[in-house]
Amino acid sequence: MSFDELAALDAAHVMQTYARLPVAFVRGEGTRLWDSEGREYLDFLGGLAVVSLGHAHPEVADALATQARTLLHVSNLYYNDVQPRLAAELDGLLGGGGRLFFCNSGAEANECAVKLVRRYGQKHGVPHTYHVVSALNSFHGRTLTTLAATGQPAKQAAFQPMAPGFWQVPYGDIGALEEQAERFEGKLAAILLEVVQGEGGVWPAPPGYLEAVRELCDRSGALLVLDEVQTGLGRTGKWFAFEHFGIRPDVVTMAKALGNGVPIGACWATAEAATGFDPGDHATTFGGQPLAASAALATVRVMQRENVPERAARAGARLAEGLAALPGVDSVRGLGLLLAAELAPGLESRAVATACLEAGLVVNNVTPTALRFEPPLLVTDDEIDEALSILGKVLA
Repeated sequence: MSFDELAALDAAHVMQTYARLPVAFVRGEGTRLWDSEGREYLDFLGGLAVVSLGHAHPEVADALATQARTLLHVSNLYYNDVQPRLAAELDGLLGGGGRLFFCNSGAEANECAVKLVRRYGQKHGVPHTYHVVSALNSFHGRTLTTLAATGQPAKQAAFQPMAPGFWQVPYGDIGALEEQAERFEGKLAAILLEVVQGEGGVWPAPPGYLEAVRELCDRSGALLVLDEVQTGLGRTGKWFAFEHFGIRPDVVTMAKALGNGVPIGACWATAEAATGFDPGDHATTFGGQPLAASAALATVRVMQRENVPERAARAGARLAEGLAALPGVDSVRGLGLLLAAELAPGLESRAVATACLEAGLVVNNVTPTALRFEPPLLVTDDEIDEALSILGKVLA
């Protein structure tokens, strides 16, 4: 089917909630994509950090095919033989001693985290412990609850009133968090933060901030929830981005990279924090079902074999150095293979990203003045150099 036919079908039958770019991808392999007209692209967006091992990774595809022929789904009213093995692998990457709840997306993982911290506060603190403080410029999802936690008023405006109990303060401002902890003394359920604000423009936590937040949570009795939906599972050069700061959170959410394109999310909590839930407090029909869990288990095992954190750190350093050297790039920020290039004054990121797409490079205009780069974690040096060459020609 041609692009024009696909676009017409989409317009006639799909809710128009996306401002799509004029390309329809139909095939992928590794860091490469092909569109409906046969054109080839280098993918440095990775489906928004989802395709962690590259498109159509053979081991993930084989795991899916085998599981599809064995058992696709059973209710969480029963055990299945894949979910607990995946939980054990992920718990090990997080240091052990925790518990996981599986769902279908990052928003659902954050929704689970919010419910968990509120129940924990009610059971172990005082009644009506439900306040959650997050950061301005954050992004935690588009359900009504996670949108209320998201610190972007423009995204909330059309859906007022927001769910109560959510408050935002400037990112990196420990004093503002301390004021909120004092204001809600005894009733602050959690502080919810991204280690790197991804959708907000790729802004890593400033030095000393997360360490101070951990100390504040310990003093106030609030739980520390870290949203690692975009940063988790090797992207920043560590298995989880909080490891860069030498802290241990109470709750961690993850999703994007976990299934290499198969929808799956997870909320991890320490064994103590997990006592907030009793049977029946939270559930989902598809979470942790055999098909998605098999894809995730295969993904995680390839990640471990390939040591993707080390690869992301090395490849990210090469990409960051190359970006910084390009005319038209003012600065580069981020961790590992989650990077943003701030463009020189006068350059508009959407126009640059569109020109890159026309030249065969997929990147994202994460802010009006910055491009975001998050290629598959198995990206090669040659592919990085090719992407830099394309971007350099576009900027020139």
